[in-house]
Amino acid sequence: MTHRDATESRGTGPDRTERELTEALAALAEGVRAAPDAYRTARGEWLRRERKRRLVLAVLIAVVFTLATLIGLWVLNQTPSHQGVVFSGMAHSLPRPTR
Repeated sequence: MTHRDATESRGTGPDRTERELTEALAALAEGVRAAPDAYRTARGEWLRRERKRRLVLAVLIAVVFTLATLIGLWVLNQTPSHQGVVFSGMAHSLPRPTR
């Protein structure tokens, strides 16, 4: 274990650290140069991705709708060909209302 003096030496501390960090980041920021058409390129890529996302979503909705319709038609086509209890054709089975 090393023993360090509790008193700060001259020129150290949070103020110096903050100042040096600010200077280093400013120097780094001065060296960064964006391409002249960087915004246009990034926006174009974003718009292409957005169009692709919308197209995929539209195709997915169309596929799900088509499948649901086909399954519904298939289920309706699987009904028995004979008449059921509800449509038995027996008109005399229900009492007629009296006036």
